[in-house]
Amino acid sequence: MTNKLALFDCDGTLVDSQHNIILCMDDAFTRAGMAPPPRSETRRIVGLSLLPAMQVLLPDGEPELLMQLAEDYKTAFQRLRGKGLIQEPLYDGIRDALDALEADGWLLGVATGKSDRGLALCLHEQGLAKRFITLQTADRHPSKPHPSMVHTAMAEAGALPETTVMIGDTSFDMAMGKAAGTRALGVDWGYHEPDDLIDAGADIVIRHPRELKGAMI
Repeated sequence: MTNKLALFDCDGTLVDSQHNIILCMDDAFTRAGMAPPPRSETRRIVGLSLLPAMQVLLPDGEPELLMQLAEDYKTAFQRLRGKGLIQEPLYDGIRDALDALEADGWLLGVATGKSDRGLALCLHEQGLAKRFITLQTADRHPSKPHPSMVHTAMAEAGALPETTVMIGDTSFDMAMGKAAGTRALGVDWGYHEPDDLIDAGADIVIRHPRELKGAMI
């Protein structure tokens, strides 16, 4: 029997972490003596791994500078967490949506640009650590939209592309799902516009977590 897998992005899909991301990006650029990117541009790179994200924000940057920016971003994030200032609230309705999917026989997984440690802490703080049977992060895969995370998640869950749905808020999530041959379900409460999700291959875009179960069919 092939399992059904609902594979979620994290930032912008399960939790709203843009406050942390913008603070840390601003800190990294300021430490390098540069003006931080506009917040709209920072929101556009959420979902990518750190180095590719820096390459998008600073396309003419030298490799050494891009690597330093990525390291400074991680340091800023760790500093915020050490001070208890990380804010990653669940979006309203997400917990109920997860309950409904599990009741309908879906296995749950995560495919995220976060690190292993960052994802583990986020899920633990929200009481979700035991809800997901497969966790794929930037530590062990190429950056989205490469399909590696989805392929590994399906293998671990015993699911096939036709029984897997990639759920996310960015064009990178939609393109990753399509590259892996899965259905791609966009959510409009995150960081990319619905038109961007459709252009990247979203089969449908929903407006609230309560619509999730009905859109999985």
